[in-house]
Amino acid sequence: MEFSTEYLPHQDAIAALFEATFTVSEGATEGAMIGALVHRLIADTPPDDLRVFTAWRAAALVGGIFFTRLRYPNDPRVVFLLAPVAVATDHQGQGVGQRLIAHGLEALAQQGVDIAVTYGDPAFYSRVGFRAVRVDEVPSPHPLNMPQGWLAQSLGDASFAPLSGPAEAARAFDDPALW
Repeated sequence: MEFSTEYLPHQDAIAALFEATFTVSEGATEGAMIGALVHRLIADTPPDDLRVFTAWRAAALVGGIFFTRLRYPNDPRVVFLLAPVAVATDHQGQGVGQRLIAHGLEALAQQGVDIAVTYGDPAFYSRVGFRAVRVDEVPSPHPLNMPQGWLAQSLGDASFAPLSGPAEAARAFDDPALW
């Protein structure tokens, strides 16, 4: 498996992967919403605030993850949100997602990112170092429908300390339905 950070030439294939994956797991409406989110993330997020990592096998796209800057104007630390994540259905259960996320987190740490946050299944994301956090420790940009899925990890040597809110997400995430 090879990893890549080159996404612009592949943006339609990446969006199609996310739409197909979420359609299978969550239904056509959710798939279309996540596919549109991917297009908005690529089109509307400043390059300094966006990191895209993809996984390829035999020249086929098998996974993708997005990191976008999560701003805390009252806190000097650099924070990125991991979302969304997709692995092609015929490659799920093979560790693709975990390896891709670990690769992305390592790259972010090397770039000086202090904290990674995500919103998802604690059982899955705990395998790559995330732990549950409360919104008073890590304020979310919008109220959370499932607060137990709010997760974070420190990428540096310092121990995790609460972030000073409020939080501001990338424009593509400024939709309460996503939270």
